[in-house]
Amino acid sequence: MKRRSILAFLIFVLVLTRVLSYAQSGDELRFYLRSDPKTFNPLLVADDASETIRYLTGGVLVRVNRQTQQLQPELATAWKLSKDGKSISFNLREHVYFSDGTPFSAQDVAYTVQHLMDPAVHSPTGDSFRSGSGEVRTDVPSPNRITISFPAPVAGMDKLFDHVAVLSSRSPKQEMAVLGPFYVADYKSGSYVLLKRNPNYWKRDSAGRQLPYLNSIRMDIQSNRDIEELKFRRGEIDLVNSLDSEYYDRLASTSAKLLHDAGPSLDSEQMWFNQVGNAPIPAYKKEWFRSTNFRRAISLGINRADLCRVVFALHARPAVGPVSPANKFWFNTKLQPQSFDPASALRFLQQDGFRREGSTLRDRDGHPVEFSIITNSGNKYRERMTTMIQLDLGNLGIHVNVVTLDFPSLIERITQSFNYEAALLGLVNDDLDPNAQMNVWLSSAENHQWNPSEKSPETNWEAEIDRLMRAQPDEGAGVGH
Repeated sequence: MKRRSILAFLIFVLVLTRVLSYAQSGDELRFYLRSDPKTFNPLLVADDASETIRYLTGGVLVRVNRQTQQLQPELATAWKLSKDGKSISFNLREHVYFSDGTPFSAQDVAYTVQHLMDPAVHSPTGDSFRSGSGEVRTDVPSPNRITISFPAPVAGMDKLFDHVAVLSSRSPKQEMAVLGPFYVADYKSGSYVLLKRNPNYWKRDSAGRQLPYLNSIRMDIQSNRDIEELKFRRGEIDLVNSLDSEYYDRLASTSAKLLHDAGPSLDSEQMWFNQVGNAPIPAYKKEWFRSTNFRRAISLGINRADLCRVVFALHARPAVGPVSPANKFWFNTKLQPQSFDPASALRFLQQDGFRREGSTLRDRDGHPVEFSIITNSGNKYRERMTTMIQLDLGNLGIHVNVVTLDFPSLIERITQSFNYEAALLGLVNDDLDPNAQMNVWLSSAENHQWNPSEKSPETNWEAEIDRLMRAQPDEGAGVGH
């Protein structure tokens, strides 16, 4: 699921930036990926491992500074938004080459945008730009200038290009020809990804030396976080991309000077019910899952404070909604987290005809209320969360089955076969503006988890979310740099 941790990834980026800047030439950086990257095509990235690869290999037109949240020039030296918010013009750097030696030009940007917005490509990144029906046009007046025009205004358009890695329109290597500091040199599924220094990378340091200093980055694939901690303590890996709560506490007890608690991230752990119309689950369960009263009751019946205390050792907070308190601009501080209220949960269920018979909750037709929650195996935090949810909902007379799956099987269930009832996964984010989450909130988006790729909104509340997401105020046009 696309969205990446601002806390975990910010720390990763800051550490990595310093390592890239100060490492001795020829060094190799080593750290772990928690899973195999699902793709090396930067336009199809929808998982954290692939996002890490994209960040290290992809060249973008502009880059959002993760500390200041301000845009900085990259492959584009200047940019300008139109007054109506529908188009953006870029001036591009000259004498830039892809890792395979292919020259970079505005034609590559046009090629990338065409593929990004092609409905047949199904790009999660492209969903953020889908503001209205109609074609996206590109105008290339010269090799280092391009204007991109959308059929409707796109809120925060310039910042969205931070996620768009430019592809080569001419290289036979396709996505292996990159403009970032490293390129993928070797990959063995389940074992490692090896990146090597891009010999044609355009950036130089203040002394005129070509970056990056590192010769290579080796990312071994290891989902066991205890092994990761052990390897880090032994100095066999150089950094940890993100810290778990237990790992943090253990390091804090022995190496407190190495740690800093930056507070809540933009990440969230979310549970949802399958509402896909043709999903292979009983019709009466689909009726439950589409009921606002039922979903509200489940929410009231889960003790979030206990999850934060027991599972995350208080290194988590009960969520108020999809916007984290770390997002100082968009978070509404007047909102309070959902309370744990089993009595109110039962009242909502009774409004839909559910009733308790002894220790079992039944619907109006007598079906016992039972469903399964799928999550990824090996993630002890989600496994513990689902177990606690199972106990909480059991007190309402609801029988919950916990099913753990390997990550590829889990993704197949929630994106292709839809053979599941409920899912618990972490959705992560790296952008403060909600416009970057179009690929989740729009009913037509492929990452609209509970019912993806709807031809038209199937519920009134989804139609309202579509309207609000598309009606985001234009941030204003002007010169970017």
